[in-house]
Amino acid sequence: MASLKEVKSRIQSVTSTQQITKAMKMVAAAKLRRAQDNITQMRPYAAKLGGLLKNLSSQENDDNGSDFTEVRAEERILLMVVSSDKGLCGAFNSNVFKATNKHIQGNYKSQFERGNVHIMPLGKKSLDYFTKRDFHVIPDFANIFTPVSYESSAAAAEFAMNAFAKETYDKVEIIYNEFKNVATQILNTEQFLPVLPPDNEEGSDFEIDYIYQPSKEEIVTDLIPKSLKIQVYKAILDSNAAEHGARMTAMDQATDNAGELLKELKLTYNRTRQAAITKEILEIVGGAEALG
Repeated sequence: MASLKEVKSRIQSVTSTQQITKAMKMVAAAKLRRAQDNITQMRPYAAKLGGLLKNLSSQENDDNGSDFTEVRAEERILLMVVSSDKGLCGAFNSNVFKATNKHIQGNYKSQFERGNVHIMPLGKKSLDYFTKRDFHVIPDFANIFTPVSYESSAAAAEFAMNAFAKETYDKVEIIYNEFKNVATQILNTEQFLPVLPPDNEEGSDFEIDYIYQPSKEEIVTDLIPKSLKIQVYKAILDSNAAEHGARMTAMDQATDNAGELLKELKLTYNRTRQAAITKEILEIVGGAEALG
């Protein structure tokens, strides 16, 4: 049985850890409110802009096609993998990495074996993970969360867009955690380039008649890059909110676990103390009887 000093030291250690996890939970909750407001406001705009882009691109003819709508044989792949900068957020990052590895093995195994699958880490944890495992990594945008801004997201999107237009890559995808609620994150793999046509679902195969001013070509030329940059920014905002939600949940569970551990340690401490007192009483009684 552990000594009273050892048990008391463990109680103090667990109490300090519990205070830290409580504080981290409160910080994550405060950051989550702001991040949730940001992604909630962005989603309708991104969805409307994306729908408009798909309708316009589906109506293009060969004379005014865009570099970002060209479908090519999928020989060279770029995966934009969004993680967090910090840990202590449960399985948030490991789920992204597992999904990425599974996606590569399931869809791009032959390209990966030829060295034609490249990773663009968006987040320091993603950079650390893929660098240590000898993936071909583009590290320039790993600090995209310090701070979260449209400008940094647009720079990452622009790099991918230019690389696709120059045929360095034939397909670009984004893998990230979508924020649903505090306890739930949904892993998403979205095609970034080439731009996908509208879904031909039943009841949705209609064309919208737009009036173009000044001209369709100019509007599409300006709209496609902006829409693609917004798509990356939305993924960053989603991942940021999901990260804070995952950290809040993880710290809440850690605080509860620390509370359960404290109960057990205090019970052990009281039992150990009681056993020590009983032993001392027995020794005193035994000594008194020996003297008598």
